[in-house]
Amino acid sequence: MTEAVARHTPGTPCWVSLMVHQLPATQEFYGALFGWEFRPGPEQLGPYVRALLDGKDVAGIGQLPPGRHLPTAWTPYLATEDAGLTAQHVTSSGGTVAVGPLRAGEAGRLVIAADPSGAVFGLWEAAAHLGTTVVGVPGTPAWYELVTRETSSIVKFYQSVFGYEAEPVLSADFDFTTLLISRRPVASLHGVGNALPLDRGAHWMTYFEVEDTDQAARLVTDLGGHVLKPPRDGVTGRQALVADPEGAVFTIVRTTGAAGA
Repeated sequence: MTEAVARHTPGTPCWVSLMVHQLPATQEFYGALFGWEFRPGPEQLGPYVRALLDGKDVAGIGQLPPGRHLPTAWTPYLATEDAGLTAQHVTSSGGTVAVGPLRAGEAGRLVIAADPSGAVFGLWEAAAHLGTTVVGVPGTPAWYELVTRETSSIVKFYQSVFGYEAEPVLSADFDFTTLLISRRPVASLHGVGNALPLDRGAHWMTYFEVEDTDQAARLVTDLGGHVLKPPRDGVTGRQALVADPEGAVFTIVRTTGAAGA
């Protein structure tokens, strides 16, 4: 099993979290789909559990307060050494801060923010909790992609806040930019124009590694979820767009050359 570095480089996606209405049912779904086990905490976040593989932190799932009828979505967190300072950079660069900086006990500090296009993401200043500590095997986050109308203006926001290098694909019919830190790809931006879902707007998409995309897609349906786009072969591997029973959308992918798959 491939372990991530001890502390994530600032700007690197380091955690992904989901807020839901029915926490026990959601745990059952993802436990069966990805083989996750769950451990409570931190309690400062209300009802919240950490998903683990072989005792290693992978992701977080929390319960929305009663009466909060919000859409559910996987939210990536970007590492920072100072959540307060980065939150200031978010607002000065045209984004908004909705929550925080909020201290999650001894785990660290978090911020929930949105970029100028409205795509929601988090900031995580690690203390006791470093974030995702295992990658590259089924059941772990494999990639993060911002799905937006166009990339040329929004990439400037992320460069301003996090200092990313940007590597665009020069094509008349394909709007795609890779974000890099020290020449290492960490995330991507995909401009889809009018194909951007009206009901979701710009949003961050989390890709989860699976051993077999077709088998995992069938399991999603068996567990009460939905397959939105059936398995297909892409540049990075075979993938499918799916949603859990509460409607949180994510991508499952069998990455070409993935370990343990």
